[in-house]
Amino acid sequence: MNFETYPFEKLNQLLKDVTPSSEYTPLSLTIGEPQFETPGFIVAALNDASALLNKYPKTAGGAELREAMLRYNKNRFGLTLDNTQIIPTFGTREVLFNFPQFLLHDVKDPVMVFPNPFYQIYEGAAKACRAEVIYLNLNASNDFQPEVDEEALARADFVILNSPNNPTSSVMPMNDLKKWVTLALKYDFVLMNDECYADLYLDEPLPSLLNASMEVGNENFKNILVINSASKRSSAPGLRSGFIAGDAEILKAYMVYRTYVGCASPLPLQHAAAAAWADQKHVDGFRAKYKANFEAAKEVLGLDAPEATFYIWLKVEDEIAFTTRLYEEYNLKVIPGSFLGREGEGQGYVRLALVYEADKTREALERIAKMQK
Repeated sequence: MNFETYPFEKLNQLLKDVTPSSEYTPLSLTIGEPQFETPGFIVAALNDASALLNKYPKTAGGAELREAMLRYNKNRFGLTLDNTQIIPTFGTREVLFNFPQFLLHDVKDPVMVFPNPFYQIYEGAAKACRAEVIYLNLNASNDFQPEVDEEALARADFVILNSPNNPTSSVMPMNDLKKWVTLALKYDFVLMNDECYADLYLDEPLPSLLNASMEVGNENFKNILVINSASKRSSAPGLRSGFIAGDAEILKAYMVYRTYVGCASPLPLQHAAAAAWADQKHVDGFRAKYKANFEAAKEVLGLDAPEATFYIWLKVEDEIAFTTRLYEEYNLKVIPGSFLGREGEGQGYVRLALVYEADKTREALERIAKMQK
């Protein structure tokens, strides 16, 4: 398979011959990995369950974890799901890669649709499926919202949305989510929203695509799926805890497929994940940290905060030159937007991941401000 070079490897190649300034300590705003400590109660739950390493985990996930995820969906989104409508997963990256292969295996000349720029696993999955890709280009002219081309959607087999969005931080309004559900039913394609940043809203809680499905009367979630993860909300990317939820008929067959994939989460991780999904208070604490970081971005760079995520999609004149100079003169790494997009999307932007405590975040932002003077 001819996979594209991953964005972080492209960055390494870009900067390999650049000597960073020794006047500054190294800082990186490249990876969307929270740098806060994982809450102690999650770590304690992991330690308490360490003896369970002598047992094989079930692919379907244990009852404790499933119940915690169902309660999360009830408490966070007001969704009353049952066990046929949710599958615990080993994070969401593995789902994004293997679910399209499951879904499209028997489809002749499959067509996948997803935003551009994008999380690169979407593209990797399309290549693994030998699928034709139709891009939903996100740019300033459409306010970074996926535009509907019904002629293209009529050919689609699988559509991925990503709201709140990585890398642009855009959020789709409820009315737009409802329109997409209606389109999925009209043209009979499977629609998935990647909701891994749904809990990192700054002010008002954001709805799920499953809420939109309910609102248009699709109460059984036909053709509709969401994925979510504890990595961002709980500052626990190493926990590798996610889920896929929605259409029970699709999930029933996908569950059979997953028994062959070998991606069951170890029981100690499941126990810790159950503790993480069952608690919202710690997430509120992290949201407050991200909100403070965006307030610093407003103060230092004059940038308005997005509705959600911890990303800034910063407009620059030349993203390659900006990235190179920032590293050379200020020892700070960022990701050029063109590394995250195709066909010219992402050019003229860099992505900043504000994932540090306030002092480091402010220091990084001040370095950018110095370079922009």
